[in-house]
Amino acid sequence: MPRYRVVQWATGNIGRRALREVMRHPGLDLVGVLVYDPAKDGVDAGELCGEPPTGVKATTDVAAMRMADADCVLYMPQHLAVDDVVALLENGKNVVTTRGELFADAQRLDPEQRERVRKACANAGTSVFSTGSSPGFITDALPFALLSMQRQVELIEIDEYANLSRRDSPQLLFELMGFGQPVESYDPRRAQYLLGEFGPALGELAEAAGRPVDAWRAEGSVAGARAHTTIVAGTIAAGTVAAQRNSIVGTSAGHDVVRFTSNWYCTEDVEPAWALRPTGWRVCVRGEAPFEVELPFPVPVEDLNDWTPAYTANRPVNAIPYVVAAPPGILSTRDLPPILPSGPRLAGAEHG
Repeated sequence: MPRYRVVQWATGNIGRRALREVMRHPGLDLVGVLVYDPAKDGVDAGELCGEPPTGVKATTDVAAMRMADADCVLYMPQHLAVDDVVALLENGKNVVTTRGELFADAQRLDPEQRERVRKACANAGTSVFSTGSSPGFITDALPFALLSMQRQVELIEIDEYANLSRRDSPQLLFELMGFGQPVESYDPRRAQYLLGEFGPALGELAEAAGRPVDAWRAEGSVAGARAHTTIVAGTIAAGTVAAQRNSIVGTSAGHDVVRFTSNWYCTEDVEPAWALRPTGWRVCVRGEAPFEVELPFPVPVEDLNDWTPAYTANRPVNAIPYVVAAPPGILSTRDLPPILPSGPRLAGAEHG
């Protein structure tokens, strides 16, 4: 197996875990770290993620990292900057990212931006691949494996469950997500946001099943706490929002063909009484070889914060050798072999 030179771009919650795994990977060499916080500028990469010193110092110098001598950039900022992605691709660096805007042929980008990314890939012989956990693994990797057993598919259902009671993020939970607010304050149109995030990936999944989506709908509802509930982030008063359920459904010729439902909750003691599973996923394929797969995270709820970054960070790290070896362009999971920790059996002809 060849070795690959990697830049870690951003070191937030997921980026720190990815950085650690790059450093531990036997086939990857860390050559740069881009940070946005001035307090991290000049800090050794190992110190940023709890590992021994590496000699690689983090920098806030975007121009320097655009020009770094690397095979691949793990691009994980809080907000997408298309100019940065295009510059990285044009300068011969493949990009693996968790940014949802680049899922499913980058459908969420406007046409001009998407063409810029495609042109950069074509001109430099580089690729960009977006993945993670959700969307990512749960919208393509696992469902695609289940589709391999089918000839005809009626419906694909994905249910996501997240117990947020141990999440120490008051602003996220109470201000942005609306937990602890009056039930009547909930705007069902919030489900439209989920459609924007998951629609492209789910549309690609439905197309892979031979049931392309011709219309979408988004639905949302909430449940209130039966009693005053104390969570790590604060207190949820009785009768206020304690659980949220949002669904996006893709239809074909009037029939539901793909459905994703998020179930996010701070307590299971809610009214109306919802059937809330532990944090994880449930995937059902209705077809000639039906499946129902449950994937709970086998981690105590109080330890979830320590474990969940791996679910999003590991797959992009594992994808690096596959993306470097792939043909140029905006890639999806359908363009790559199964992504494994050991890398591809034959690396193929690398580019970039």
